[in-house]
Amino acid sequence: MATTTELERLKREFLEYTEIERGRSLKTVENYDHYLTRFLGFAKVKDPKNITQDLIREFRLWLNRQGTRERSSYSGENTLKKKTQNYYLIALRAFLKYLAKRGEKVISPEVIELAKVGERQIDLITHEELLRLLEVPDTATLQGLRDKAIVETLFSTGLRVSELCSLPRDINLKSDEFSVRGKGEKVRVVFLSDESKDAIKKYLEKRKDMDDALFVNESEEPTRLTSRSVERIIKKLAIKAGISKRVTPHVVRHMFATDLLSNGADLRSVQMLLGHANIATTQIYTHVTDKALRDTHKKFHSRGNNS
Repeated sequence: MATTTELERLKREFLEYTEIERGRSLKTVENYDHYLTRFLGFAKVKDPKNITQDLIREFRLWLNRQGTRERSSYSGENTLKKKTQNYYLIALRAFLKYLAKRGEKVISPEVIELAKVGERQIDLITHEELLRLLEVPDTATLQGLRDKAIVETLFSTGLRVSELCSLPRDINLKSDEFSVRGKGEKVRVVFLSDESKDAIKKYLEKRKDMDDALFVNESEEPTRLTSRSVERIIKKLAIKAGISKRVTPHVVRHMFATDLLSNGADLRSVQMLLGHANIATTQIYTHVTDKALRDTHKKFHSRGNNS
């Protein structure tokens, strides 16, 4: 019979398999480790076959009550979000699938159903607010030139903030396109607008450092910007532009997608530009961009249109 140490070893081998053979990012592996460690800490089982459906049900109940107030265990107040709970279940399903592939006697991963979650809400700003955000950087300074280049590039390409931070300084500005390696190490092509190319060119012309990164901080020895730094930059620009909503690099990515769809781009193309593995992820934008539905409502839903 396997011991707890043996189960931990299997977990470690699964994480190595996920990183090396599945090619998942280190962040994904780190998250899987966190979720599975919490499950094993709760389950206290010594053998994979002891991971039963009843045990998983108890774990789901435990997850659902995490953070609740003792005075109201069933109130649902301050519990883990359903989406977060699903992350634990997804990691556990992947682990069970790996164990089954190794010939371990475990329950089928298919018995673990994910919790139903509400439709995802998209954070958006208006087109006018977007224009203010793009124009607010003070391009008389190196910092302003950099910030202008950042927001123009985000809106032109729809890059994730981590992808933006990984861009090299020697990007080819003579071309309208370049390749970027995104989630799951998948490579896709993104495109630069004339405005973003012009902003990047002006920023690089004023740079005096020799760092290889496209976007760097303002220290005496500049280094590559982190995702957190870019988030702070966008937040400051939004405040300066008089935008009261919470604005992040991901909001600019949302605006990139909705702008394309509102102007007639097909969903499959937008999926490829965003680097979404599943088109269902891209479909969250359609309910805010379907001009045809708005036109239909305007044309037929009118008090004065009954003649």
